[in-house]
Amino acid sequence: MQPNDLIAPGEVWLVGAGPGDPDLLTRKAEKLIAAADIIFYDALVGPGVLDLIPTGVEQVSVGKRSGRHSKAQDSINDLLLAAAKAGKRVVRLKGGDPSVFGRSAEEMEHLARDGVRFRICPGITTASAAAASGHASLTLRGVARGLTLVTAHLKAGEPLKLDWAALARPGGTLGIYMGRAAAGEISRSLIAAGRDPETPVMVAVNVSLPSERLIRGKLSALAFLVATISDEDPTLLLIGEAVAGTHCPTDVAASVALPA
Repeated sequence: MQPNDLIAPGEVWLVGAGPGDPDLLTRKAEKLIAAADIIFYDALVGPGVLDLIPTGVEQVSVGKRSGRHSKAQDSINDLLLAAAKAGKRVVRLKGGDPSVFGRSAEEMEHLARDGVRFRICPGITTASAAAASGHASLTLRGVARGLTLVTAHLKAGEPLKLDWAALARPGGTLGIYMGRAAAGEISRSLIAAGRDPETPVMVAVNVSLPSERLIRGKLSALAFLVATISDEDPTLLLIGEAVAGTHCPTDVAASVALPA
């Protein structure tokens, strides 16, 4: 099979680019990137992944970052449709996994309405990569029997509307995407709903990239832990007993000394 045979003309693949490190791409994702005529990529796709795009493949940035949307979702939907209708082999490259806060359903529905074939190539989501970097587990027998992933992304001026009572229940791990700006509210709300203030947290910044930082502490200090993180740095919050991790002699993860 030739590389281009992976994607039919007029077909769209939604491809997970993983957390940023090109070595964490699936083999299939790399093959699809090589087979595309045009690639629409998000802001969170790592530069090492973009370096894998062959010369001559059209690249279109459709990245959306908090407060600075280069393309509205409706516009992205239309761009994908137009490229497919033009007979191009289309890859929609998304950071992490397309089905985890990737708005893949909106794009698939838009393509389906016009009879365009689409397929999905999953990727490693940031929560999994962060746990691996931190020598932690997202689940832990007898301690964390479940995993809940939520997003704290919201429009300016809007309150964060989450089921705090459900999220505060013990016995599970909580992964919060795009949670840096709301860290103080998250901490206060979880504690008010009954989560132990001493619950371990890990703040993961630029996961899997050379600039990765892992900051550990406790839930009551979450706002302090994120205070030095730039608005430009993608940040994931992991909360729960399981993310305390296991000490490794080669662990170089950052830590923050809390005030006495």
